[in-house]
Amino acid sequence: MNLTMLGTGSAFAKKFNNNNALAEANGFRLLIDCGITLPKALHDAGYGFGELDAILISHIHGDHVGGLEELAFQMMFKHARKPVLYIAEPLVQPLWEHTLKGGLTQGELQTIDDFFDVRPLQPGTEYELAPGIAVELIETKHIPGKRSFSFLFNRRFFYSADMRFDGKLLQQLVEQGVEVIYQDCQLEAPGVVHACLDELLTLPASIQAKIQLMHYGDAVEEFRGKTGAMNIVQQGKTYIV
Repeated sequence: MNLTMLGTGSAFAKKFNNNNALAEANGFRLLIDCGITLPKALHDAGYGFGELDAILISHIHGDHVGGLEELAFQMMFKHARKPVLYIAEPLVQPLWEHTLKGGLTQGELQTIDDFFDVRPLQPGTEYELAPGIAVELIETKHIPGKRSFSFLFNRRFFYSADMRFDGKLLQQLVEQGVEVIYQDCQLEAPGVVHACLDELLTLPASIQAKIQLMHYGDAVEEFRGKTGAMNIVQQGKTYIV
């Protein structure tokens, strides 16, 4: 599976786009999250919404869902079709009621199903979204009272949503055969709703070597060479995972 990092920035980053990505396998294009900066980031990468086959959402913070309104309207008015939306079943109603309803509703169009082909996913179950792209949603801790789901792709690639440090989970994933971990990282301590670099540096070097850091702030250049065995994901680059 190829993964293009359309953005690698935290919610407050200004030098980087929101941490969203484009996964591709066998001609199928899956957008991972759709934040506020995503519409322009996707355009700058040479893609349009009409070239996407589906969208996968992790949680309902703006840097992960803030671009969905434009996506829905473009797909309706420019492409005359509903975009396929994969999302954890417990997030479907919160996404609509707390994020999308105010901007999208019009006339007889009053539900999320009027704008999206919603495909609810149950956490803990593996789904084949397309040949070469299978995903399991794993609930991870982020903000109290706001559920968030990270992604295990093809049983070997873990892509975190926003999550607090969970060394036990990372250890379990590696023991189960995960070879690559893309981990959101707040570079400065203390980590509150994200894993911070100091916490991640407590992991064994064997686990650090599998970790690529993303969702970082504008000060990332100050931390190069200080991330142990972990590497820093580059915005705009395509990786094989």
